[in-house]
Amino acid sequence: MRAIVKACLNGDRSRDDHPAVPVTPAELAQAAYDAAAAGADAVHFHPRGASGRESLRWSDVEPAVAAVRERCPGLPLGVSTRQEIEPDLSRRLALLGEWAAGPDFASVNWHEDGAEQVADLLVERGIGVEAGLFTPSAALEFLSWSGPVVRVLVEALPGISPGADGVAAAREMLAVLPSGFDVVVHGENEWAWPVLEWARAEGYGVRVGFEDMLTGPRGESVAGNGELVAYLRGN
Repeated sequence: MRAIVKACLNGDRSRDDHPAVPVTPAELAQAAYDAAAAGADAVHFHPRGASGRESLRWSDVEPAVAAVRERCPGLPLGVSTRQEIEPDLSRRLALLGEWAAGPDFASVNWHEDGAEQVADLLVERGIGVEAGLFTPSAALEFLSWSGPVVRVLVEALPGISPGADGVAAAREMLAVLPSGFDVVVHGENEWAWPVLEWARAEGYGVRVGFEDMLTGPRGESVAGNGELVAYLRGN
């Protein structure tokens, strides 16, 4: 198991949440550079369309991917395929089918309708699959799929994941998984830093960035994703 640090640069956040949330391709490229300079091994981001909304259109995804690749050559990068971006499964699959020389990996949330179809399509397109698990039942569904994965993302999110707190939720999902997977664990909002501190102590990979939290581990104000990675790395 390789314990990496992945930076999640924006998610569904907006500048109303934090003025430094990266939205444009140039902003994503700079945020990825800052995160990598602080010690991130990979980045994950949600490309936006002209309206500022998350998008799966290749005409929106490609400029963001290209900008990050140019600014950060060799840095593994991934994007989201989450259902909320395009709720209609047939439309979502059609959009993903247009992706060409796309990202290195894309996250697939296994509790969502059509997760296996999305994952199969990504594999066909030569894009790695990062399996997002929010619940133990989703983990069991994932284990019934026979395709290859880059890693498993154990996502302890308040209001979605089980457990009395983020660490308990992560433990419940990890208990379902057999050994052999590269695993990244993360929380969100009030669970974010406690889950990361626990996961690092247990030797798991972790995820940090504006998608998951907006402040440092003790509520410190931060200027960008690079500072969040630096807090995690202890820089």
